[in-house]
Amino acid sequence: MKGTVHYEIVDSVALLTVDNPPVNPLSEGVRNGLFEGIAKAEADNDVVGVVVTGKGRAFIAGADISEFGGNMSGHSLNDVFKSMEYCSKPLVAAINGITLGGGLETALCCNYRIASKQAFVGLPEVNLGLLPGGGGTQRLPRLAGPSEALKMMLTGAHIPAKKALDMGIVDSLSDNVVEDSIQFAKEKAKEGSNHPKVRDLNEKMIEARGSENVLVEAQALAAKARKGQFAPGQIIKCVEAAINLDDFDEGLKKEGELFVECLMHPQREAMIHIFFGERAASKISDVPADTPSMDIKKAGIIGSGTMGGGIAMCFANAGIPVHIIDQDEEN
Repeated sequence: MKGTVHYEIVDSVALLTVDNPPVNPLSEGVRNGLFEGIAKAEADNDVVGVVVTGKGRAFIAGADISEFGGNMSGHSLNDVFKSMEYCSKPLVAAINGITLGGGLETALCCNYRIASKQAFVGLPEVNLGLLPGGGGTQRLPRLAGPSEALKMMLTGAHIPAKKALDMGIVDSLSDNVVEDSIQFAKEKAKEGSNHPKVRDLNEKMIEARGSENVLVEAQALAAKARKGQFAPGQIIKCVEAAINLDDFDEGLKKEGELFVECLMHPQREAMIHIFFGERAASKISDVPADTPSMDIKKAGIIGSGTMGGGIAMCFANAGIPVHIIDQDEEN
């Protein structure tokens, strides 16, 4: 079982640190660790608040794609997110770095979000033929507004911390995000038990009702940037549900139904195949990890046919001068 979540008490605050290198995806071990960590903190009367963060350069960089299409065991994301959202103690996401997909959805289930100035957030599931299936289509519009949320989800853009602050996705920025989050959780614990839940923020949803502008603009963006793709239309339907449904859980149900449709669509399988293929193509399996890199100053290519020309273009695109020799001057 990959991944774990370290649990420690720091100054009366439970600190949950996701440890699943290199980028802390939400594997079975991480999901179980978060669920059990929240339960442990709830049961400890000496714990006044909870902070969730990531080890290394990432907070949580999405779901574990390798589990897609298989029989997922352990606690589901919905189990984890529900336990976080209904935690009776102030829950703070200490966003220390990369926060994508299910990682941002995890943060959106917390009462408060404090981000490192070097962090960035995003919901890039559309690049895999999917939609954010952990409540992202319902919670993000409640913070950023439906228009900005749709732009994020349809483009898959990575949003830097400062812009995320301006959009209302995070509450503050910090140079010492874990330490400041622990202190913040203690302060909020002293204020009482009324800690905000993103699910209850309906003002921006109500404002968008009765106007088709947001959805029409999103459809135009999807038609231009994602022509022929299935998932963008489903994302728009999810946000439409977020805008028009009074019951948040009904919106989650709609998101779940449309997520399954994306999951079963052949485009999803193809796009994930491309994702893994591109990662594999960037690695050469028989080259030792300790092989030193070389500083290439220039390149020489014998033969200027299709292969030679393509190789020359690769060097040229990298800014490396190329000399080509061919026995046929016309080539």
